[in-house]
Amino acid sequence: MGNVDTIGFIGLGVMGEPICRNMTGAELGPMVVFDLAPEPVARLEADGARSAASVTEVAKAADIIFLSLPGGPEVEKIILGPDGLLENGRKGQIIVDMSTCPVAIARKAAAALQEKGMIFADAPVARTRQAAIDGTLSIMVGSDEETFETLRPYLAAAATDITHCGGVGTGQVLKLINNMLLIQSVVALGEALTIGERAGVDRALLVDTLSKGSADSFALRNHVKKAMLPREFPVGAFGTDYATKDITYALELATDAGVKSPAGELAKAMLEKTSAAGYGAEYFPVLLKLIEGER
Repeated sequence: MGNVDTIGFIGLGVMGEPICRNMTGAELGPMVVFDLAPEPVARLEADGARSAASVTEVAKAADIIFLSLPGGPEVEKIILGPDGLLENGRKGQIIVDMSTCPVAIARKAAAALQEKGMIFADAPVARTRQAAIDGTLSIMVGSDEETFETLRPYLAAAATDITHCGGVGTGQVLKLINNMLLIQSVVALGEALTIGERAGVDRALLVDTLSKGSADSFALRNHVKKAMLPREFPVGAFGTDYATKDITYALELATDAGVKSPAGELAKAMLEKTSAAGYGAEYFPVLLKLIEGER
């Protein structure tokens, strides 16, 4: 396949819309988009993409189709369900799932698509929405080598780091571990922030000093400095319920691997408690409010 192929993009949410925008702007080929919400579709049309009325229309039009969906059930439905990509796809077509999804679903989709001569790759993304806007994501790819090389220029429009992790499913393995570590870190940082402040240290000074030592981390520089410290937990970022979904997938992976993860279970329990308190849609560092409420 060359760079004149038509690109499809299904799922224009928090991460999908900016990723799609960057791919469209890179002029790698005509872009056809679909989402249930009309607003992001209209914005992408203004940026040069063509809207499709259905998944089926994208499947008929595109040679390479990217998915950015809420989770496993949606991925399974779009690929394997009625009027989905498998039903309407063709030999040689590449389906690239950029969602965070269980490894088992990635491999199930790949096997079903392969029977029809179609190709699957999992390519979940890491870093923030701002990184998606800036085109500086990290993308972890599970595919064969040839497919990875085919996809590289498209992914380069959205990312500064693109890693071939191995065969189908390995991209999801890396993503789930990444998110599990991040969520665990944010829980620990919320505890540290609360303990330090109640022990008499200024919050801002505490965070600044920690960032100069061995406690420094991506989570400290981003989730603490940009959310916990100013106490800004917007809706429409990586919400508590999404984080809960991801750590649940990670714990399922741990179980399949025969590994116990008490730290992961603790982080999941904190997220579930945060959601039950009414913060399911807010940016997940809002779990700080629950930590502060525990005496």
